[in-house]
Amino acid sequence: MESDAAAPGSIRPGGRTARVREAVLQAAGDLLAERGFAHLDLTEVAARAEVGKTTAYRRWRNSTGLVADLLLDMAEQSLPRADTGSLLGDLTANAQLVAETLTDPRQGKLFQAVIAAATCDETAATALRRFYDVRLTEWTPCIDAAIARGEIPENTDARAVLTAVSAPLYYRLLASGDPIDDAAARTAAAAATRAASAGIFTKP
Repeated sequence: MESDAAAPGSIRPGGRTARVREAVLQAAGDLLAERGFAHLDLTEVAARAEVGKTTAYRRWRNSTGLVADLLLDMAEQSLPRADTGSLLGDLTANAQLVAETLTDPRQGKLFQAVIAAATCDETAATALRRFYDVRLTEWTPCIDAAIARGEIPENTDARAVLTAVSAPLYYRLLASGDPIDDAAARTAAAAATRAASAGIFTKP
């Protein structure tokens, strides 16, 4: 399923296959946001996308395969990393992007549904980890640039820094219910920046 998919950030090929995939993933995302993973039915997705049921089952096989491809598509569609010239600026841009995604009426519910699916389904969990691996890899050059500028120690763990930025925002989404606003995003970015500058995220 993934071998013929476009690389993250590239333009997807045209043709019927691409149109079918786009329609099905749009329908799947809508249904996930509306009802959650437990009620995601591939037959219903195909009907909403106006795609033949046989075509849908041949390509995705089941709901978890569909979720995996949806996450791949989301990774492909994500905005590129920022390059503001400072670690604080880059991490603030990262935090604001995460906050914007999680507060979007559709995207926020979609992420909640996918994360819920990942807690009980290994295929969904693997797909979710792959999605975040793509995003962390995309933003790692921000940390490399900060090291080159002398803002943070050379052996800083880029993934640890980036995770520290988004973790408080996901906690608000999934646990506390506190607002995910610009103040929260800026606080998360500032805290991660200060911790990185102090060497908190250096590798052993």
